[in-house]
Amino acid sequence: MINKEYDVIVVGGGHAGAEAAAAAANMGASTLLVTMNLQTIGQMSCNPAMGGIAKGQIVREIDALGGLSGIISDMTAIQFRMLNRSKGPAMWSPRVQSDRWRFAEEWRLALEAIPSLDFFQDMVVDLIVKEGKVKGVRTGMGVDIFSKKVILTNGTFLNGLIHIGDKQYGGGRAGERAATGITERLVELGFESGRMKTGTPPRVDGRSLDYSVMEEQKGDENPEKFSFSSKTKALTNQRSCHITYTNTDVHDTLREGFDRSPMFNGAIQSTGPRYCPSIEDKIDRFADKDRHQIFVEPEGWKTVEIYVNGFSTSLPQEIQEKALRQVRGFENVRIFRPGYAIEYDYFPPTQLRHSLETKLVKGLYFAGQINGTTGYEEAASQGLMAGINAVLSLRNAEPFVLGREEAYIGVLIDDLITKGTEEPYRMFTSRAEYRILLRQDNADERLSEKGYALGLLPDWRLREFHVKQSKTKALKDWVKNYSITMDEANPILEAKNLSPIKQTLKIERLIARPQLSFDDFKDLESFKTLKAEEELEQDNVVAVEIESKYSGYLDKEKEAAAKIDRLEDLKIPDSFDYSRLKSLSYEAREKLQSAKPATIKEAKKISGVSPADISVLLVFMGR
Repeated sequence: MINKEYDVIVVGGGHAGAEAAAAAANMGASTLLVTMNLQTIGQMSCNPAMGGIAKGQIVREIDALGGLSGIISDMTAIQFRMLNRSKGPAMWSPRVQSDRWRFAEEWRLALEAIPSLDFFQDMVVDLIVKEGKVKGVRTGMGVDIFSKKVILTNGTFLNGLIHIGDKQYGGGRAGERAATGITERLVELGFESGRMKTGTPPRVDGRSLDYSVMEEQKGDENPEKFSFSSKTKALTNQRSCHITYTNTDVHDTLREGFDRSPMFNGAIQSTGPRYCPSIEDKIDRFADKDRHQIFVEPEGWKTVEIYVNGFSTSLPQEIQEKALRQVRGFENVRIFRPGYAIEYDYFPPTQLRHSLETKLVKGLYFAGQINGTTGYEEAASQGLMAGINAVLSLRNAEPFVLGREEAYIGVLIDDLITKGTEEPYRMFTSRAEYRILLRQDNADERLSEKGYALGLLPDWRLREFHVKQSKTKALKDWVKNYSITMDEANPILEAKNLSPIKQTLKIERLIARPQLSFDDFKDLESFKTLKAEEELEQDNVVAVEIESKYSGYLDKEKEAAAKIDRLEDLKIPDSFDYSRLKSLSYEAREKLQSAKPATIKEAKKISGVSPADISVLLVFMGR
């Protein structure tokens, strides 16, 4: 190892590091993963879950490109839910509850199965840089390891500081030490750094809880899965989660500890995630709320350990326990581990190119929380893209950059590079101009060919994709060409209290109606024949149904985005009062009022101001 020069060194074994190492090695680069603890590769530091609103779309995109997060999520899932089913398909987002132990185990096994990937356990304390180009890393044991490219995926470990009440100690995660040396070296090289904060809730003994007084939250009756490949199967058994609530007594108890809370006594100076606040932050900011939802989430198939989602806190341990005991169902709770907050260094991502290579040092890439993001999915997608681009750079090829109209990953990276972020960045559907186009169900259509061209998606995966495409096309052709008669259609329409048709018409006109779905026409002989001949599956039906219903909206979406681009130079008066625009998101009102942009173009560059917010602003100014 000491005498060898690697193509790529990846520093850190979290979600970003694991995807980066897998991508680089699977594309044929000799790759070394250096991490402080080989036993925690792929560990879920916070909640035991993957996916969620917009995050589920990212996992599907990673899978379509040939990354591993989707497959490993499927292999270790204990529950599957498609969120937002009551809304339009652009909002549908898959989420799995995961077995925390098995998730890390499967990541480790998947990485060990890649022949060109090596491992080394040590802390990286310095970078070897010569003439503006990275040459390798130096570890805490004084080992110099050389490489052509280095990808930093340090997570929350850079000068990490853990807070529990008025106690503080260095650490990158509970029970693990912080990483030192890298920040200081990067600042010496000319990089700008900052501090961010995140937190985690207590873990408790599930045997001490009373589930009978909580709401049971089961998985979907017909669960799907993340990966488009046949390598994984949907769950046949699932574990339930539960829901309970805080109350005014809980809130009063929590307030008793505010004077010792690092959130309020000045011990924590950095910015935390806006959309995943601590429980003390919630009861302070939303003082009018009598209760807040708590999700009681099992950590795996067999363990009794429970993750108390919604109760992230850094209050003193005795306050945490006293308050938890006042939550319904938690009266006799036993705490395994208290919640805590952690501060860590990050580097504003405006210092990167769209390839995630740094502008200051050639061959050096950043991915994950070092760029100011929060969440496993956001980190994994950046790791994948950094790994891909490091290898493409080795080949002197053009970088692989996804556009905002191609993927949520493209929106994420473009937001980071052009807008930067001053608080932990989390992906939402509202950040994307092309939400209807960037759905979770069509990620394979958007990205499979690209993944194959990169060498990440194997031949058998592409063949499966082409078979799916062929089936979907056959169904599209049927929808476009099949003429449904009055005798066939009217009984279906009358059963739904809809007006009957008065002449034969193409079935696509009926499928496009919001009140109707393919399920209503499943007994048509023509459809049953097609389904049998083409061996149609549910994903083919869903794809065609969505496209039939939303084709007009897609055109409007593109037109609206183009209009915003045309009006970029529209001036905004300095005296403009954004607080009057209640249609703007709270975050947008706050940030626009503070920044006072001179033009629409400047407003678009503010992190947290979504395309929808810009549209609202344009409508108001047009009036």
